[in-house]
Amino acid sequence: MNSKAETIMQTLDALYPDAECELHFKNVFELLIAVTLSAQTTDVNVNRVTPELFRRYPDPASLAAADPQDVMDCIRSLGLYRNKAANIIRLSNELVSRFNGEVPSTREELTTLPGVGRKTANVVMAVGFHKNAIAVDTHVERVSKRLCIAEPSDDVLKTEEKLMAFFPENKWGKLHHQLLFFGRYTCKARKPACEGCPLKQFCRDYL
Repeated sequence: MNSKAETIMQTLDALYPDAECELHFKNVFELLIAVTLSAQTTDVNVNRVTPELFRRYPDPASLAAADPQDVMDCIRSLGLYRNKAANIIRLSNELVSRFNGEVPSTREELTTLPGVGRKTANVVMAVGFHKNAIAVDTHVERVSKRLCIAEPSDDVLKTEEKLMAFFPENKWGKLHHQLLFFGRYTCKARKPACEGCPLKQFCRDYL
């Protein structure tokens, strides 16, 4: 591991020693549903709707049998709520019919589920199953490119591959949350806090 990676990890450890998933969930099924619903909205918005959703539908079997209109009513305040409702019902049907009502733990199986892409699968693997994975959302992608770990032209998969090559594997799960927090609270898309940033010496935009 190079000195730049060490400096970034030490800095993020100092800034966000307890960084973890901000979605609220009690089990891996709830985590999967919450992450699926979080596309193009905030964790805060998802946390507002999931308590009632999970009260009505606490497991894959109940959500698989749900009335789509009722699910839409539960999550109506989220963007793309019609598509998301359809996806989580179909996803739950797949869990029941193909996985005995259990959430699979591999990326290959997770990404066969409706509405579950690589980012969602990586979050579920890292948070739900404590596997080594880095999920690249908009915050992580932006920070990775500004810190010159990835190139501006890199797609999400290439960015993920470069992050995995740059940082030790046993740190990936925690680093995902720390990079996300750094992008959410310091290295913002608009008006990043550059002057007080402890990593500005690595920043493409600042330099």
